[in-house]
Amino acid sequence: MNPIPIVAKTPVFTSDEAIAKLQRAVHANSANFYAMYSSILGGIVTDPALMLLPLDDHMVHRGHAVFDTATLTRGMLYQLDAHLDRLIKSAAGARIPLPFPREQLRRTILETAAAGRARNGSVRYWLSAGPGGYGLGPAECVGSSFYVIVFKQEAYPESYYQTGVKLITSGVPIKPPLFARIKSTNYLPNVLVVLEAKDKGADNGVFVDQRGMIAESSNMNVAFVTKDRVFRHPPFDAILSGITIRRVLDFAQRLVQNGALSAVRLADVSAQEGRDAAEMMLIGSSIKVAPVVEWDGHKIGDGKPGPIAERLLQMWNEDTSSARDQLVAVPYDEGV
Repeated sequence: MNPIPIVAKTPVFTSDEAIAKLQRAVHANSANFYAMYSSILGGIVTDPALMLLPLDDHMVHRGHAVFDTATLTRGMLYQLDAHLDRLIKSAAGARIPLPFPREQLRRTILETAAAGRARNGSVRYWLSAGPGGYGLGPAECVGSSFYVIVFKQEAYPESYYQTGVKLITSGVPIKPPLFARIKSTNYLPNVLVVLEAKDKGADNGVFVDQRGMIAESSNMNVAFVTKDRVFRHPPFDAILSGITIRRVLDFAQRLVQNGALSAVRLADVSAQEGRDAAEMMLIGSSIKVAPVVEWDGHKIGDGKPGPIAERLLQMWNEDTSSARDQLVAVPYDEGV
């Protein structure tokens, strides 16, 4: 193995040289990044080399920022307003003032999606305490910042839906309720849950609280169908209120009406109750509805994807293409 050569002297670049270096340093995955808005620039860029944040932004060095994501499907943003409302609620909880009125934030998200030209993908947006220095408190920040990125949506393996997902109970400490309910950029516990699961040959992990009650997974909600056909989900007082699970709860009520389910219940679910369920599933905007077939080596139900998870996934897919009250058109032909 050849040793890495030592650079004799660290170069100092001019602005033109630095931009040229950035453009040459763009990696292959950047083809999946379609457009970015930055309130620092005051506009949108489509060159991945310019999709950058200032290092003195408190989002970068202190994690003082919140974010949310909407699905871009067939040229429409799904549940944009619900996701934007949660972003603003999270910002209030993190004491981040809005840099612009809500309507301007919304318009910027839509215009950035239009500039990306993609008809399918994800649109993620952040509100940060903003740039201004490297201290702990935000008093030094010159103003809060807003960023939007349009990118190719994460694709989970088809096996997740056809053969199911395997989970473990995570040993990573659960977030306190205050932090769990704010969708902040502090996702280190979430990352560690996934890494821990992969180390143990599983797909993901589940947070269980000190009382032995189920909380949530890495970045998705956890729901169950009991053997007497009750759709169960933990209450939202100590976990993030997922936009997708809220919609899926509506779908579950429809299944009660047609007799496929007997009831929908928001209440604590113990780990033992979860393991004894007929079905278990992960629910989120990127994973949609994925059946869980094994938890800590224990089969859920008969160890195969169940009919309720399959039906809820079908309803979600139908909703993203036909629910006009949930879809907002991206203005591709309006100016951008």
